Amino acid sequence: MAPSESRANGSVYSWYVAFVLALASISANVDRQILNLLVRPIERDFGITDTQMSYLQGLAFAIFFTVLGLPIAWLADRASRRNIIAAGTTLWSLFTTLSATAKTYARLLAMRVGVGVGEATLLAPGVSLIADYFPRSQIGRAMSIYSLGVFFGSGLGYFIGAWLVGIVDVRGMWHLPVLGDIRPWQSAFVAVGVPGFVIALLLLTVREPARKTATSAPSGFGDLMRYVARNQRTYITHSVGFGVFAIVNYAIAAWIPTLFLRTYNWPESDTGRIMGILTMTIGVFGVVAGGWVTDWIGRRGRIDGPWLVGIAGAIGMLISATLFPLAPNAGVAFVGLAIVNFFAAFPWGAASAAAAEMAPPHLRAQGAALYFFVLNLLSGILGPTSVALFTDHVFGRDGVRYSLAANTAIGMAITLALFSAGLGSYRRTVEQRDAWLASRK
Repeated sequence: MAPSESRANGSVYSWYVAFVLALASISANVDRQILNLLVRPIERDFGITDTQMSYLQGLAFAIFFTVLGLPIAWLADRASRRNIIAAGTTLWSLFTTLSATAKTYARLLAMRVGVGVGEATLLAPGVSLIADYFPRSQIGRAMSIYSLGVFFGSGLGYFIGAWLVGIVDVRGMWHLPVLGDIRPWQSAFVAVGVPGFVIALLLLTVREPARKTATSAPSGFGDLMRYVARNQRTYITHSVGFGVFAIVNYAIAAWIPTLFLRTYNWPESDTGRIMGILTMTIGVFGVVAGGWVTDWIGRRGRIDGPWLVGIAGAIGMLISATLFPLAPNAGVAFVGLAIVNFFAAFPWGAASAAAAEMAPPHLRAQGAALYFFVLNLLSGILGPTSVALFTDHVFGRDGVRYSLAANTAIGMAITLALFSAGLGSYRRTVEQRDAWLASRK
């Protein structure tokens, strides 16, 4: 079946493409989550603070991941998106594996930069591919399949990290061929890096689909900026709103193992196993449910389904994620965390669907990259670090629970304000998008 037919019918092959992209997303996300379970051994072996650790979790990765997303998206609107993603998958898998050789904090920081460069190839080109493979009636569900890689990958990272943390104090050093002597926690990078090379080969089975617009349409960055300026309220409230939402998500993910260790005296390995189960089940269910609800709203004649799903997720997070760190014991906290997992995942397929729907097809990759630029710049820099700063300078080392609660309450209140302000402008942007495209031809 030709790619254009696959797109029109939402065929089995189209869903196969979404599945392969989800595998790439799993690979991209699993190593990020492992770091969050390795706070104690990394801080111990490198002699660093919570704030320095947060740079590994966010800043070093996020800067290059975010900045390079825009030129890569420009290329994706002109060249093979499949090839761009496959090359990037190879690159981040290489740097992830080489992270096992880091003997100093500075070298590990440099490896994280390399991972960020590779992963910059995935998000915007992936959104553009899926939007060309699926009709509007299925785009919410398709984007949710793509987005579930974040949550399944995070859960898998928790499991691998939990296993390694369980042995980190038992073994001194390991010796691996080629890589040499490494610490036990560093073997995590080998475990999650090597499968990425296989996924890169699998991506070569994805066919580049026909684009939904004429290739002669203008698609430069200046054209994108003129379109964004025309719809600035929509783009600001969407990108910054979901960016602040992601700050809260990243902060919770980064500091949950530390929260349970310092507050409830739960070992990271036990917390990691439970978090893995919650993220790979409830988290995955949440993102798929959000995509389904988005399409369900669309079938009832409304074009603002992605935005309404975002608002619902923000309300759920404001309540559940603010309260769970304050639970009186670990059992109650884990019940609260199960609810948090659902709402933390719920809007992300909808968020990508909104990014695809807002932009004309010939600017879709660059428009998505602009969204991811803001989202990842905010979440990567401020996510883990915002809680660390609260802990280091306000609540103290044993007050991480209050740092998480304060960070969530402030962040989700800002998110809801932005989403409320942008609802009407989103409707207008989608309604007027095709007319704007016609006027440019």
